[in-house]
Amino acid sequence: MLLNSVVLILQEILEAALLVSVLMAFTRVINLRVYWLAGGIGLGCIGSLILSLNMVTISEWFDYVGQEVVNASLQFAITLVLALLTLLYSLKTPATLKWLPFCMTLAVACSLTREGSEIFIYIEGVLSQPPHIRPTLTGSGIGAGIGISVGVLLYYGLLGLPQHWIIYSCLLLLAIIAGNMSAQAAVLLIQADWLSSSIVLWNSSNWLPENSIPGHLLYALIGYEATPSLLQGLAYGAGILSVLMAWSLGRICNKATP
Repeated sequence: MLLNSVVLILQEILEAALLVSVLMAFTRVINLRVYWLAGGIGLGCIGSLILSLNMVTISEWFDYVGQEVVNASLQFAITLVLALLTLLYSLKTPATLKWLPFCMTLAVACSLTREGSEIFIYIEGVLSQPPHIRPTLTGSGIGAGIGISVGVLLYYGLLGLPQHWIIYSCLLLLAIIAGNMSAQAAVLLIQADWLSSSIVLWNSSNWLPENSIPGHLLYALIGYEATPSLLQGLAYGAGILSVLMAWSLGRICNKATP
């Protein structure tokens, strides 16, 4: 139970920590105050608690695939918000820049709602099994500590880059996060039979299984799947392109403005 708790909580924390670290580094470079972070964390904690407490009811929605649909909606929302954030920044007008904190708050809130609800549900299930409480809570604490530490290291690692590279690094990481979110959402909708399954692109389970520790970590960081489907790959690419195209569109519009 100890190792399982470490891996599970670490996987959930890493996804949120990666997003928060990139957005904080982005905020530091463009000289915004980080008050948006408190709002995002607060809303995310409230949202995750509400979602976890009502998960039984939510699971019955949409012919008993409500959990998959709601989680997929949150992940698609993160993708869209990251694309919008990138577009607003690349336009570089006072009217658009003032909306950046709102986008960051919304992205963090959606991420923490999704990841936090999974943690709450996991912990709640363990509390009904007294022999497992201590190792589970210990493992959860270790996993959370490692995940937050990785986020802190990423934040300071980004700030250690030359300033013009920080923006491009944050852009690349936001694109990867968006791709990861889109791919995960596609998998959930396939599981809910809202999307049709498609051919498998490759099978790397023999040398890097998904249920291994490296597999879990890569899933959290870049959305690794040992047997990704074509639809999942397309969703991953669409998520990445949404951010990159938003950046390009904003720069084109900015240059075209006299």
